[in-house]
Amino acid sequence: MAKVIIIGGGWAGCAAAITAIKNKAEVVLIEKTDMLLGCGLVGGIMRNNGRFTATEEAIIMGAGELFELADSLSRHKNIDFPGHSHASLYDVLKIEPTVRNLLVKKGVNILFETRAVDVEMDKNKITGILISDDRLIKGDVFIETTGSSGPMGNCLKYGNGCAMCIQRCPAYGPRVSISEKAGGKDVIGKRSSDSFGAMSGSCKLNKDSLGEEIRNKLNKEGVVIIPLDKKNINKQKLSMKVCQQYAINEYAENLILLDTGHAKLMTSYHSLAALRNIKGFENVRYEDPYAGSKGNSIRYMSMALRDNTMKVDGIPNLFCAGEKSGPFVGHTEAIVTGSLAGYNSIRYLYGEKTLELPRTTAIGDIIAYVNEQMRTDSGLCNRYTFAGALYFERMKKLNLYTTNLDVIKDRVYKEGLIDVFMC
Repeated sequence: MAKVIIIGGGWAGCAAAITAIKNKAEVVLIEKTDMLLGCGLVGGIMRNNGRFTATEEAIIMGAGELFELADSLSRHKNIDFPGHSHASLYDVLKIEPTVRNLLVKKGVNILFETRAVDVEMDKNKITGILISDDRLIKGDVFIETTGSSGPMGNCLKYGNGCAMCIQRCPAYGPRVSISEKAGGKDVIGKRSSDSFGAMSGSCKLNKDSLGEEIRNKLNKEGVVIIPLDKKNINKQKLSMKVCQQYAINEYAENLILLDTGHAKLMTSYHSLAALRNIKGFENVRYEDPYAGSKGNSIRYMSMALRDNTMKVDGIPNLFCAGEKSGPFVGHTEAIVTGSLAGYNSIRYLYGEKTLELPRTTAIGDIIAYVNEQMRTDSGLCNRYTFAGALYFERMKKLNLYTTNLDVIKDRVYKEGLIDVFMC
C-alpha cells in the first residue's frame, strides 16, 4: 500500500491525514509535541463570516469530518461579535482528544514527540524523513504542515521573546522547514516593508480568575465586551497581529472576550497591571501564552511556494497546507488546504492528474488568490482569511459569500465536486 508521511499535526495535518486514508493509503503523521492541533488548541472560532461558506463547501465535497466534530463540541453557535456574524466557538479543552480518537479510529499512525530534522533525497524527490533520534521514516509522498513559526529564535529576533505559548519550543525543540531541507525556496511574510512575520493574536485568560458577573455572562452568551478608558487604547497593536480580520477599531477600544472554555481575549498584549485595574479583572492572569502581556509567537517566517494543487515548487512528491502554504489565517483555512493536499497526494501516487479546485468555489478561489499574492512583495504584507479583511471583501465582491445552503450545494454540484474527497 502507498505510504503518505505527514509532518505536523495541526488542523491542516489532521485534515490531510483523513482525506489520504479515506483514499486507501497508509498514513503516518509525525507530531513533535504530545498533542495534535497546534494553534487550534487555543483558537476555537469557526463559521464566522465567509468561513461558513467554506465550511459548507468542504462538507459537500466530502471533507466534513473535522468541521462536524467542531460543531458537535461548540459551546456557542450562531453568535455575533464586532465585525463577525454567525460564529461558532468550539471547546478548546475537549477538541484535541476527540480529534485524536477520530484519527486513530480511522487507522492513522500518529507518532507523538517525534521531531523531523532533515530529509533523505533521491535526486529531486524525498524518500524519507530523518528524526531527531536518528530514525529514518521512509515514504512515497510527503505533506508538510509544520506551520510557519520556525525555531524559537524567530520569536527572539522578530518578536518580543518567547512568551511561553502553546507551541512549547523549549520543551519539544525547534521546527525545521522540510521544503527548504529538500531544496525548495521558502518566503517570509511581512508586517511592513522592513519588519518580518506577524505576532499570533491568540490569547487566553484563565476564566476562573475573572469576576463572577463576567464569567456568568461569558458562559451564557459567549461574548463579553468591555469599553476601555482612553489611556488604555493602543491602536498600534492592531497592525502587529496575524489576524487582520480583527484589526478594526472596536478591538482596540474594547476588551472583547469569547467563551472557548478559557476566556479568549481578542485584544492582546495588555499589561497585567492595566487589566487588574478594570472591574472584574482584579485577579486576572494569562492562561496561554503565560507571558501574554508581552506578545505571542511569530508566524509566517517560512512559507513554501506551491501550485494550486498544493504541490511544492520543484519537489514532485512534496505537498503542503495550512500556514506552510501561504499567509492563511485560521482553522477553516488550514482544514480546507489540508484536505486538498491529502487528496492530491494520493492522486499523485497513482499517476492521476491532481485536482485544482475551480475559482467558482470560495475554497478554490482563496487557494489560487493566495498563491498569486504570496509571489509579490505587497501580497506578503497581507494575511488571508474567509473571516474578514481583504479576502472576505473579495468574497463578497465575487458573490462567493453566502449562508444559503442550497446556493452552496448548487455551486459545488455544477462543478462536479459532490463528495470529491471521498474517493
